[in-house]
Amino acid sequence: MNQEKKPHHILEPAEDPLPVPIARDDGTREPEESREKVQADYDEEELEAQRPNLYHVRSHVSTHDAPVIHQNEHHELGDEIYDRLSPRRKIAVVCVLSCCSFLAPISSTSILAAAPEVVATFNTTGAIFNVSNALYMVFMGLSPLFWGPIGQTFGRKWPLAIAAVTFTAFSAGSAAAPNLPAYFVFRMLTAFQGTTFLSVGATVIGDIYRPIERGTAYGWFLSGTLIGPALGPFIGGIIVTFASWRDIFWLQTALAAASSVAVILLIPETIHHAKKVDLVGLPRKQQARKLCEWLNPWRVIVLFRYPNLLIAGVASSSLVWNMYSLLTPIRYVLNPRFGLSSPLQSGLFYIAPGAGYLCGTFFGGRWADHVVKKWIKKRGHRVPEDRLRSCIVALGIVLPACMIIYGWSIEKEVGGIPLPVIVMFIQGVAQLFCFPSLNTYCLDVMQKQSAEVVAGNYVIRYFFAAAGSAACLPVIERIGVGWFSTISAGFLIAAAVATWFVAEYGGAWREAIDKGKQDEQ
Repeated sequence: MNQEKKPHHILEPAEDPLPVPIARDDGTREPEESREKVQADYDEEELEAQRPNLYHVRSHVSTHDAPVIHQNEHHELGDEIYDRLSPRRKIAVVCVLSCCSFLAPISSTSILAAAPEVVATFNTTGAIFNVSNALYMVFMGLSPLFWGPIGQTFGRKWPLAIAAVTFTAFSAGSAAAPNLPAYFVFRMLTAFQGTTFLSVGATVIGDIYRPIERGTAYGWFLSGTLIGPALGPFIGGIIVTFASWRDIFWLQTALAAASSVAVILLIPETIHHAKKVDLVGLPRKQQARKLCEWLNPWRVIVLFRYPNLLIAGVASSSLVWNMYSLLTPIRYVLNPRFGLSSPLQSGLFYIAPGAGYLCGTFFGGRWADHVVKKWIKKRGHRVPEDRLRSCIVALGIVLPACMIIYGWSIEKEVGGIPLPVIVMFIQGVAQLFCFPSLNTYCLDVMQKQSAEVVAGNYVIRYFFAAAGSAACLPVIERIGVGWFSTISAGFLIAAAVATWFVAEYGGAWREAIDKGKQDEQ
């Protein structure tokens, strides 16, 4: 009786495999003539014909075919490390970080709507009050010099948790400040802790998302960073209209306390390799030497030897200069222009750029990732600088045009209220087409030093923000809002041109610097 022939599995050879000489248990092998006989019976063509067929063939016997595994065309070696967290957990992390990133920037502008009230409370002047805001920005710029290396050495979670708790405490100190010196000190300490959410939080995005996904995730993370400065004066205007300016900081304290709990409970450790692990087994003196080397703030500054990182920092700075020089003087510029009297009325103008930032969140990061994928198809591999191509039009054309229209429409009293509101909204959208590209580039270009690269970017941008906050009012009073806006537009155009050069030649610059470092060693 003939036995029914069993179907072969898809990955099995269609015929029985060839006999292969094997070693015997006693250590001897089959005779040489046996191997020669096998080789004589099967020539190369027959061997090739009997190799297993690995192509997927739908079975006619069973409906349980093995699924076709589609290889991701954008997959890179080592991408498996980004699968440690589930997609839902990643979304939760981004939401918590976005809420945290809302805190420090909103604190920088929410008090602007209450400037006259703070000045009256401490019996000081508007110029001194503006100095306190400028110092807030300076300490936001100094903070990443320290927190960046700390995050690279000890991990991400506990620097974020410590910063959140201390930010809460210093916010309460600002609310209860009995005099002007105490107000200055607590404001500076709040700024120093708050920037940790921005610099270390950004590296968490790089830890958990693939390069082709980071732009979208970063767009959502940045929504808190940018919406905060825009909505801060609006919220502050509502509070100071009906209550004390101190309640602005009490609200900030409550939000910070809730964020502290969320960070401690919901943010996991995401760093791929914390440097502290390398200290295990070393003598104490050597451990201390290593820590001094790793935590040295100079590690952040020295990265600016790479011209591409310096230019990316300056381009980000042009955006922050533009944002703070636009938002800071609204009450002083628009109230007289349109005959507004209350903080709440001027605070309504901040809704326009805030709505633009929120709208841009849905598109800016996705556009940056789309451009990266498009250039991967062109090149066959990913080049970090290609991401920068996604922001050049917005940075060099849209934003400068908005600034010029905004400034000269107010200077010449043209267009009424709708025109500046519309251009502020468009500017908000355009900034979200720039920030995800520039910030994510810092994560892509030097993954192993991402915390320090991002820290350097925030250092330079917040020093420009401090300069913009401090200089905008005196310069506007001297030359007018039209010419000041034209200067800001020129800064943006120059940054766009420099960014284009990085997109074209940044890879070669990096290779030249790295080669020089190797030659020195």
